Amino acid sequence: MLREAEIAYATMAMITDYDCWKEDEAHVTVEMVIANLNRNAATSQAIIRRVLPQIPREPNWACHSALQNAIMTDKKLWPARTRRELQPILQKYL
Repeated sequence: MLREAEIAYATMAMITDYDCWKEDEAHVTVEMVIANLNRNAATSQAIIRRVLPQIPREPNWACHSALQNAIMTDKKLWPARTRRELQPILQKYL
């Protein structure tokens, strides 16, 4: 749905506990999970600080115009309610 809303995004996932499938090792403790969570938070912050300056200020990726040719129905036929509800993402097409 984000692409359809012309939003560029990336997913960053961090692992805090990956022992649920292991039977031959000691179980992870709450303290270990919290320590991993804190390391992940620091790593995430460092990644974001490094990546943010590289993101263009102007939206110029393909996803920023994903709706340009996606809506086939003539604008005159769009229900008023649909126009109102989708106005934030359809603004440049109205």
